[in-house]
Amino acid sequence: MSSQAGFTLRGRNPDVLTCIANLSNDEVFTPPDFANRMLDALARAWAASNGGANIWADSSIRFLDPCSKSGVFLREIATRLIDGLKDEIPDLQRRVDHILTRQLFGIGITQLTSLLARRSLYCSKHADGEHSIARSFADSDGNIWFGRTEHAWRNDRCSFCGASKETLDRGEGRETHAYAFIHTNNIHARVAEWFGDDMQFDVIIGNPPYQLDDGGFGTSAAPIYQKFVEQALALEPRYAVFVTPSRWMAGGKGLDSYRERMLSDKRLRAIVDYPKLYEAFPGVKIRGGISYFVWDREHNGPCTVETIWDGEPTGPAVARHLDAYDILVRRNEAVPILEKVRAKGEPTLDARVSSQKPFGLRTFFHGKAEPTRLAHPVKLFGSQRISWVERADIPANAAWIDKWKVLMTRVQGTSAAVETKFLSKPIVAEPGTACTESYLVAGLFDSECEARNYASYLRTRFARFLVSLRKSTQDAPKHVYAFIPDLPLDHVWTDSQLYERYGLTAEEIAFIESQVAEHSDDLFDDVASSEAEDE
Repeated sequence: MSSQAGFTLRGRNPDVLTCIANLSNDEVFTPPDFANRMLDALARAWAASNGGANIWADSSIRFLDPCSKSGVFLREIATRLIDGLKDEIPDLQRRVDHILTRQLFGIGITQLTSLLARRSLYCSKHADGEHSIARSFADSDGNIWFGRTEHAWRNDRCSFCGASKETLDRGEGRETHAYAFIHTNNIHARVAEWFGDDMQFDVIIGNPPYQLDDGGFGTSAAPIYQKFVEQALALEPRYAVFVTPSRWMAGGKGLDSYRERMLSDKRLRAIVDYPKLYEAFPGVKIRGGISYFVWDREHNGPCTVETIWDGEPTGPAVARHLDAYDILVRRNEAVPILEKVRAKGEPTLDARVSSQKPFGLRTFFHGKAEPTRLAHPVKLFGSQRISWVERADIPANAAWIDKWKVLMTRVQGTSAAVETKFLSKPIVAEPGTACTESYLVAGLFDSECEARNYASYLRTRFARFLVSLRKSTQDAPKHVYAFIPDLPLDHVWTDSQLYERYGLTAEEIAFIESQVAEHSDDLFDDVASSEAEDE
């Protein structure tokens, strides 16, 4: 290939990788401009740790995308290396061959995406084909490996990814979604099998599948992106750069140990967070937003955290230790506010709030429409309605029935791109009441006055702001109340009183009020009114 051939991996109008629709919300294609932001962050980290060196001018560095879909990361890296290695390898064809055969490697997550990735990188779905821009491959796969992998069923679940045998034991004719990179106990041996015994990657970068295509929905589906990250780090690269949902920072099904590991890992060098729905990946609904991180094997210190909103940083990136709390406080502006609150050492409301299913009744349970013909009727707050149930039929916490209670919906949020309420309006429930698991019992009281003061406290912007720091999706379980101080309830707390109590500055108050909208003035006591706001 000569320079007159006009070889380019970019500059197509339009770039085909900006036009591909996502296969699903589980396997999201990375837009080229976003991939380049991640590569820019990698280049900055490399330069900072290597005396200002240009990573794209180093012909010895090996890159792996372990979850190749469109091939965008490999293509954009190739583009940068082709420019950066001009001086070292002047001949274009020899330079391209070196980059594609010695530096860039990928693992397709499905047969379809492996073909797409090869087409993006080699300009041919066959690496050794006549239209391929590489001239040194001896087989059609090149360095983008794909092989059908089967789940390891044990008790009707895959022992590697947790997939359901009923859903994904599909036979040879259909995709298994058993991703090879995470279906092994010895990733070093598997990499040697795929790419050779001496293979060691300097950079591992990618956008892994987010959750199992297993019949789950939204936050109920089991996440798997953390398994790709953990497997990549097990290979001990010099750098790892991944984009994932941000749910891991504060919650998420099955993510507790992963969150603990990430927050305590001093090798995390940078996190760039996109909390606004649809901003990073237009048209893809990922509750809680997405983020990418740069992990540096030689780094040992604080991690810079930066938030992007409407395309711009909300402020300067701030270096901080991520393990200051059990969750990652995403906004830098929130950290000093939280520190002032926590400095008083007060107990917190999560000790008051019940766990899921407070009375042992599922969401779909409904009692009778009227209390007539019930010997000891109990008013039941349920999904979208109030019904009546016999006291003896309440399976759990019967002693709570005759207490004053404040109920909060377990799910709060809308389909809007920006959440501003964070908690539903509290329901003050009198003695003789219970609820299904649509609600949590946020507090139990002996008097109506205390219950109403507590409900008023939960409606303050201050309390809901502290909830927002722990709430990454619509789900609002017990743990989201863990930053709210448990204060005396002998009077009604107002936001102005709370701001003064914790010594907040005008700037801090303005930040809280920019994030949290007021509830309307009326305090609803009925289920229908409270739930209407959540729809």
